[in-house]
Amino acid sequence: MTSTYWLLALLGVATAFGVWRKATEGRARVDSHHELVSSHDIGHELGERATLLQFSSAFCSPCRTTKIVLAKTAAAVPGVEHIEIDAESHLELVRRLEIRKTPTTLILDAQGRVQNRAVGVPRQEDLLAVIATVVTT
Repeated sequence: MTSTYWLLALLGVATAFGVWRKATEGRARVDSHHELVSSHDIGHELGERATLLQFSSAFCSPCRTTKIVLAKTAAAVPGVEHIEIDAESHLELVRRLEIRKTPTTLILDAQGRVQNRAVGVPRQEDLLAVIATVVTT
């Protein structure tokens, strides 16, 4: 009988973790460090109003979906650029910016300061809302 209780407890914890992950995956959150990313760091010019900086890896299937969402979002807002970089080729930057998983998207302001980050595939509506706050500040 105690085995049944342990199994139910384990299932409860696993379910709670799954619900939490689903709720937080792809959500943009404010980045309190405000690290500075320069065009030299990433090998591309930053957007004049904001930049969507995507960290991807070669065998990451959500990265392909993220690329499409970010490209559509950048095309919808003038002055916003989407830049995708390979995390494995930029390990120093990955460590400095504390990138733990791909895809990770950093939303940079016009000066290159990290304002928000989203891990996983972000929703376009969330990105547009974040960009609106970044562009107006």
